[in-house]
Amino acid sequence: MPEIVSVVFGQGGKKYHFDPGSLELAVGDQVVVETARGTDYGRVVEAAHKQPEGGGRPALRRVVRVAGKADSDQVAANLERECEALLLARELATAAGLAIKVVSAESTFDGNRLTLSFSADDRADVRGLATKLSDRLKRRVEFHQVSARDEARLVGGYGPCGRHLCCASFCGDQDPVSIRMAKDQNLPLNPSKISGCCGRLMCCLKYEHSVYLSFKKRAPRRGAIVTTPAGRGKVIELLAPADSVSVDLGEGRVVTCRLAELFTDSGDKEDT
Repeated sequence: MPEIVSVVFGQGGKKYHFDPGSLELAVGDQVVVETARGTDYGRVVEAAHKQPEGGGRPALRRVVRVAGKADSDQVAANLERECEALLLARELATAAGLAIKVVSAESTFDGNRLTLSFSADDRADVRGLATKLSDRLKRRVEFHQVSARDEARLVGGYGPCGRHLCCASFCGDQDPVSIRMAKDQNLPLNPSKISGCCGRLMCCLKYEHSVYLSFKKRAPRRGAIVTTPAGRGKVIELLAPADSVSVDLGEGRVVTCRLAELFTDSGDKEDT
């Protein structure tokens, strides 16, 4: 089986596979690769590994080279032009009375094509705006409408946990989030409590979901009588992230124990 490397472009969000050829690449390497729209500049997020078996897979495009100083200088120049294009696009959109929010601009590596992402409550006709912007910048300009989640990923920011947004931190993350995940984690079904900056369900719900499901299968229910290293008592609190429970031993004594330390008398599991 041929080897592949996984590469992301810009701020990531989706991984693309390429043929590394004879190049020895490590995670974090900046590379120039062949794409359908010409050469592009990306970052390796998965080192060389075997391509999964399966018929009908298209031939992989190749990694041209590890990026050098000239390539980095080109990217820096593109970034300056992207900032200028973003400001101009917002100005022209406002002048045209378009109810859209232009959130990002991305140039091809050779600088000949510019893609602008925008969000809007409804479908928006931006063909006239694209023509005006193309005339001003002397480059081919395309507009792409994005979802609320993609807008948050492109803009970035911090979540209520104080960390960078998950969608802007983890590459290749396309799995959906459901309200069932919040229910399985016993979270209040209050939109203000379980929604992220994008107004949709928080991404962290899916990252922690499997932890809660595993915990529920193994943990005693509240009220169960268990034996701990400190004695027998009643389970009064379930602590899924810590894989632990709090146990009331009586006489005001409460201990926290990991599930591996418990002997359950009743054999009951927590109600779901």
